[in-house]
Amino acid sequence: MNQSDKPIPLLIADDQYLITESLKLILEREGRFKINKIVSEKSELIKVLNLEKISLLILDHSLIDIGSISELKELKAVFPDLKVLVLSNNLTKAELIELNSVGIIDIILKTAGREELFEAIDSALKGKKYYSGELLDLLFEINEKKSQLEETGQLTTSEIEIVRLISEGLTTKEIAARKFISFHTVISHRKNIFRKLGVTSISELIMYAIKTGWINTIEYNI
Repeated sequence: MNQSDKPIPLLIADDQYLITESLKLILEREGRFKINKIVSEKSELIKVLNLEKISLLILDHSLIDIGSISELKELKAVFPDLKVLVLSNNLTKAELIELNSVGIIDIILKTAGREELFEAIDSALKGKKYYSGELLDLLFEINEKKSQLEETGQLTTSEIEIVRLISEGLTTKEIAARKFISFHTVISHRKNIFRKLGVTSISELIMYAIKTGWINTIEYNI
């Protein structure tokens, strides 16, 4: 086996036994990954990172003895090449924004399906950002006041997500694959979005999205 064929070393930090063992089984069955260790305490985590070359840390910071999100920033400063994927039961909007502010750019919920899990892992390993759909909705949640709904053209949550994907530069085919919908469904959504917002081009759509703040919170890496 040459070096490029070696399994990618991962570290899991979480104290939920069923979650960690299931995650280990799912990832190692894929064949591309090796779980070097499962840890449940910060001291164990630091020890493994000091002793072993870890490509990705899969972490639920709320379930090990990490006192604050700022400690994750310190961890990344000590291990600058370490990629981190946060896998959480639940996050508030404030926690999500704080994680993003300290450089944690890959976050999914434990309700994620298999496809989403592997997509998040691949994005993290490539240095790209990835958020669960529910977390994107939380980040970009729209004020429920009627006046703001009118300003946004009353787009649905799904339509707003498609606007963000268009702004990332994804093609119609890529958007369909990302959202697990048909090519023609994306075309239909695009037509509805343009009609509701009164725009006639992608550049106008992106300017509208920036103005409303839909793509201002996170800087996407394509």
